[in-house]
Amino acid sequence: MMKHDCCFNKENNRFRYRTGAILIHDGKMLFVRSKFGGYYYMLGGGVHMGETSAACIEREFLEETGIEARAERLAVVCENFFLGVGGVIDGMDCHTLEFYYTMSLCGDVSRCRQFTDDGEELVWLPVEDIPDSDVKPAFIREIIHRILHDKETIHVIEERDRRSED
Repeated sequence: MMKHDCCFNKENNRFRYRTGAILIHDGKMLFVRSKFGGYYYMLGGGVHMGETSAACIEREFLEETGIEARAERLAVVCENFFLGVGGVIDGMDCHTLEFYYTMSLCGDVSRCRQFTDDGEELVWLPVEDIPDSDVKPAFIREIIHRILHDKETIHVIEERDRRSED
């Protein structure tokens, strides 16, 4: 059966439902370094039709790293509005609904790939460096410690001109 992401384009607008992984190991968090600008983003991907967000992030994590991880806690729900940069979204007005999960490893971290299938580098950033790093979405830099220490799900609206948190 062919899998389809929950995503659509309408003129110069793009909507996407995606997940992201928050994985900390030895005081470092796993990121992907974008080939479009060198910034860092959390690995993850588009939720398929009929797939739960937790199942999606577990599938995406395995696909991108080669190791299994389990979705532990829904930490952040983000409504993200931004201008696309690079690739198929370049110049598009993007609206994504993003579910970020804290993850726990089921496999050996030493077996983690160095690059994704798209040739982007997997990078472990020290948690204390995240606030000063070029990480997207930007709210992660500001609330990473809250994400890791609090147990509630945080709702973030990330817009080009303003941000709000619940």
